[in-house]
Amino acid sequence: MHPALWVSKTGLSAQDTNMSTISNNLANVNTTGFKRDRAVFQDLLYQINRQPGGLTTQNSELPSGLQLGTGVRVVGTAKQFSQGNLQITEQPLDMAINGRGFLQVQLPDGQIAYTRDGQFQLNPQGLQAIGNNLFKATNASGDPAEGEPGLAGLGSIEQGSVESSNVEVVEELVNMITTQRAYEMNSKVVSTTDQMLQFITQNIG
Repeated sequence: MHPALWVSKTGLSAQDTNMSTISNNLANVNTTGFKRDRAVFQDLLYQINRQPGGLTTQNSELPSGLQLGTGVRVVGTAKQFSQGNLQITEQPLDMAINGRGFLQVQLPDGQIAYTRDGQFQLNPQGLQAIGNNLFKATNASGDPAEGEPGLAGLGSIEQGSVESSNVEVVEELVNMITTQRAYEMNSKVVSTTDQMLQFITQNIG
C-alpha cells in the first residue's frame, strides 16, 4: 500500500471520530449543564530517513533531516468546562453556578456525584397529567400537603378570576427557532458525514 493512502486512512478515521464528537455536542445543545467535548489528536510514529543533525560530511550537519509522518490518531476527548450562559427560569429549585465549581448530589447507592445541572425537581413536577387540566399524585410527587389558602406558603384564592396559561409566545417562538437551528445543525452533520463517505467510495474504493 502506498504510504500516502495509509496516512489518508488514519486522517479519515480521526475525522470520523471528530465528527461523532461534534455530533454529540450539537445533539446536547439544549441539555442543561452539558459540557462540550473536544477531540484530542496526536501524530503517529515518524520514519526517519535522514537523522536531523546527522553528518553529511566530516564537518557539516543536516539542518533538518528527512522525517516522514505516518498519520494521526485520536487519543481521547477533553471536556471543556467553560461557563455556559445563565438563563432565568423563575423556578425556585433551579440553581446555576456562576463561575467554577460543581453541585454535589447523592446517588441512590449513597455515593456522591458532581454536576453542573442545577435543574432539580420535587412537589409538582412529579404529578401525572391526565388531561382536562387534571393531575394525579404519583410516587414521584409524594403525598399531597393540604392547608389553608394564604397560609404556610400557600397561595391565596382570588374570587372572580381565572389563571391564564403560563406560555409566553415570544419565548416559545425563540425556543422554536433554537430547536429548528439545532435540528438543521444535526441534519448538516448527517449530510456532511454522507459526503465524507461518498468521497471515500468515489476516490478510494
